[in-house]
Amino acid sequence: MTEDNEPITCSFDFSEALEFDPALADLMHLSSPTRIRLRYGDADAWLVTGFEAVKQVTTDHRLSRAGIIGHDYPRMTPEPIVSPESVNVMDPPHSTRVRRLASQAFTQQHVEGMRHRIVHLADLLLDEMEQEGPPADLVQHLSNTLPKHTILDLLGIERQEWPRIEESVHQLLVVGADSKQSAASAKADLTAYFAKLVEQRRNSPGTDLISAMAAARDGEEQLDDKELAVMALTLALSGQDTATCQISDIAYLLLTRPALMEHLRCRPETLTDVLHEMLRYIPFRKGVGIPRVALEDVELDGARIRAGDFVHVSYLTANRDPERFPDPHVIDVDRPNSPHMTFGWGGHRCIAMPLAMAELEVAIGRLIERFPGLRLAVPPEEVRWDTETIRRFPLQLPVAW
Repeated sequence: MTEDNEPITCSFDFSEALEFDPALADLMHLSSPTRIRLRYGDADAWLVTGFEAVKQVTTDHRLSRAGIIGHDYPRMTPEPIVSPESVNVMDPPHSTRVRRLASQAFTQQHVEGMRHRIVHLADLLLDEMEQEGPPADLVQHLSNTLPKHTILDLLGIERQEWPRIEESVHQLLVVGADSKQSAASAKADLTAYFAKLVEQRRNSPGTDLISAMAAARDGEEQLDDKELAVMALTLALSGQDTATCQISDIAYLLLTRPALMEHLRCRPETLTDVLHEMLRYIPFRKGVGIPRVALEDVELDGARIRAGDFVHVSYLTANRDPERFPDPHVIDVDRPNSPHMTFGWGGHRCIAMPLAMAELEVAIGRLIERFPGLRLAVPPEEVRWDTETIRRFPLQLPVAW
């Protein structure tokens, strides 16, 4: 397809359980990047779907995230979720410096030091679920609560502030056009809150992630207050978004695929590898995320991208690319380990991935260990799914044991 073709209008509003969006499936079967039109933004965009092509986009310095700032770029939400100062819209070398410093708080060793806190929080929540007795809502008791509590606890946010932060984060993720003002207000509130928190931690450091990032050094370099505040906000967003959805989605798969659940019960040592395979398989969001803009003309997978064109990638289709993953629509617990794109790729891969994986390992591992007879308390077709946001997750998971 060339740039002369009319763009395909994409609502990307499909939200039927964890079925793959048929509109995305159709787009991934086209031979080259496709022009698409999204609900918000004053321009069209190219959509790149194949694993290798997505890999190229995410590592090509001619395709800039920073270049979208100041433009009404094509997107899924009425108000841009990302802050202009966020590492998610920085380009190297600036992004390299910020990521290098911030990632010091998320080394495997540092995360292992946090694991006991995650286990403690998970066990408290599962204790409450067990005491309440079946049927219980797994979303309410575990998946909606553990990631929120974990990231807010690790950021050192006072417990009485948690509901306010959670509500503001939710407002940012809503896709309805009438939510633009509330989303903008939520972003302003969160930005001001974290700026104040950073100032407090500079003066009185603790054992939290903000203090750890503030203490990070690379020679003479360190994060400034604004960079720290935006990084804290980014973590609060992603910490309550991706992990929350994925615990629910993974639990749903296990509850509706008994062989998968039985495999993990019999071979708990395979948990991490099986989690990665499920993360590859799960369509964890709708449509696309943050685009890039071409700084010069680029030839990409059979299409000519003009300078100034916006380019979106789909990590969801890249994760289902048959040239990368044979039988991609099958969850294969014995699939050879091959990196997927659920946590992104290249210079914008999620720096908190070790923390997210620790949360998933603890949540799913403790759930399987503590509730050997866990099952859905309703037929799968009665599970209700989110339709308001860009995420894909069950609103409730009634379980019995």
